[in-house]
Amino acid sequence: MENKAHALAAGIFMVALIALLLGLGAWLTRETGVRDVYEISTGQTVTGLQEQAPVRFRGVDVGKVSAISFDPKVQGNVLIRLLVDHDAPVTRSTYATLSFQGVTGLAFVQLDDDGTSKVRVEPNDASPPRLPLRQGLLAKLEERGVVIMERASEVVERLSQIMNAENQQKITAAIVNIGEAADGAAQLAKRLDTTVVQKLDPALTQATSTLSEATTTLRSVKGSSDEIGKTAADFGAMAKRLNEKDGPIDRLAEGTQALSHAAESFNSATLPRINRVTEDAGRAVRQLGRTMNNINDNPQSLIFGGGEARPGPGEPGFTAPRAAP
Repeated sequence: MENKAHALAAGIFMVALIALLLGLGAWLTRETGVRDVYEISTGQTVTGLQEQAPVRFRGVDVGKVSAISFDPKVQGNVLIRLLVDHDAPVTRSTYATLSFQGVTGLAFVQLDDDGTSKVRVEPNDASPPRLPLRQGLLAKLEERGVVIMERASEVVERLSQIMNAENQQKITAAIVNIGEAADGAAQLAKRLDTTVVQKLDPALTQATSTLSEATTTLRSVKGSSDEIGKTAADFGAMAKRLNEKDGPIDRLAEGTQALSHAAESFNSATLPRINRVTEDAGRAVRQLGRTMNNINDNPQSLIFGGGEARPGPGEPGFTAPRAAP
């Protein structure tokens, strides 16, 4: 009897524990807040998407997938019903894509907005608004995978055509020729090494000695240039002293200016006087010359005076002088 009482107590405890766990699970999974209904109608494959899958707006959980069925309005399309938080910024430019959670293969609905419209979509549970579903990364890869496979098959066919028996022989011959060319290049390198050792090394030695001589010459030129620099500095100092204020050049300029003033005064005053004195002296000399000529012709005029003047040709009493015997 006592064992039955213990079993009954244990059973009641288990039932109470299970009820408590169910209540806790219901409380934890209860929906809080207001959610709006949206739909997605698509002809794409929705592999991996299940009911209760999360709905995220740019990575933020905003709802879940409530139902997946076929669209009665568009034959062949899949209809996905979403429950989205009322506070989610769903606008007319909002679109949906299918993304996958890591490597599990489970899909979820990713909402995004391209920002072309700021007008919010008005929810209507009786006729839920529909959001467009764009292709995700895997869908694009799936479409382009067919094209990639076709091109890969074309490449394989072309490679098979290139690698036929005839071309294989040509490739083998080309490889043999490349090997022979490599051997010839090795022999040429060996000859070049010998030439370098026999001819270039002495030339390098001579060039080194020439370079040493050139270095010595440059050093001597540098010393000469230093002396030239010192001489130029001395000339510069001398020129500076000559060009200083009240220096030799200034005094020479002042003397030249004074000499120019003296020449101007000489030309303007003294020279005209000298010219007049010279003219007077010339006239006196000419008069003296005429007087001396008269005395030479008639010396007695110094004692008796000049007397009467002799008649000239054509005048009365003129007699022509006799010719000398």
